[in-house]
Amino acid sequence: MDSSKYPQFTFTWIGALVLIIGMFMGTTVVSLINVFWMFIFKENLQYSDAYLMIGNAVGFLSAIALFDFLIVRPTTKKKLNFNFSPTNFYTYVLIFPMMLGMMFIAEFITSLIPVTGPFFGKYYEFFNQLMEQLTDDKAVMVITAVIMAPIFEEIIFRGIIQKGLINKGVKPWKAILSASVIFGLVHGNPWQLVGAILLGCVLGLVYYRTKSLLLPMFLHAFNNLCSSLLITYTKDESFSAAFHVSEWVILALGIVLFSLFYYLFMNNKIHYAEN
Repeated sequence: MDSSKYPQFTFTWIGALVLIIGMFMGTTVVSLINVFWMFIFKENLQYSDAYLMIGNAVGFLSAIALFDFLIVRPTTKKKLNFNFSPTNFYTYVLIFPMMLGMMFIAEFITSLIPVTGPFFGKYYEFFNQLMEQLTDDKAVMVITAVIMAPIFEEIIFRGIIQKGLINKGVKPWKAILSASVIFGLVHGNPWQLVGAILLGCVLGLVYYRTKSLLLPMFLHAFNNLCSSLLITYTKDESFSAAFHVSEWVILALGIVLFSLFYYLFMNNKIHYAEN
């Protein structure tokens, strides 16, 4: 009998469908409220800075809640719950440089993706316009990217998808890679796809080894904070541009950082707080 306080649910295509439906329901409710507001007050909330932030929050919350009530509770007789316990300090010392190294590597690979041409040019222009809208209000950008996104996205992609696949019997490395690929695809553009997959693998590895969702949340917030600072102060989400060095230098630093701290992390004894 399972004695853990954390439900041992599995993730299947049905669970994926439930998450999609939950997200759709949440965003639809926000859209209907906007329509009602337009009808009564003659104001389109969609143009407000907080609209996208609230819409994302409601969408994620409804997806998580629906997965809890339709998948987790009926199959495990427990409510959806995660381990957010901290671990030994030395682990934190190792995971942040490891994450930074992968961020450098991801930037180099992303820099190889074209931003001009008949397809990529128009797509990149649209992507830039969307990012400008998202980063227009710096306070909303920080709340959305540095606080909300790490919490909601780590719960869904690592806490639900990755853990659910491992509980199903999928090999950990396959579960980590699968969750990371899905994480990359939902970003919806090639310039964030590669980085999201690579960084997702680091987040997944950290979650698998520490058993705590708190650490990948911190790492995710760290990545998004760096991106927000780069966008704010350099107008370009690039360490290369910020430090005025070649992307090859960024790649070399990334390989050294990631390789060294990955080795130390994998050989580090972690104090688990979960049975």
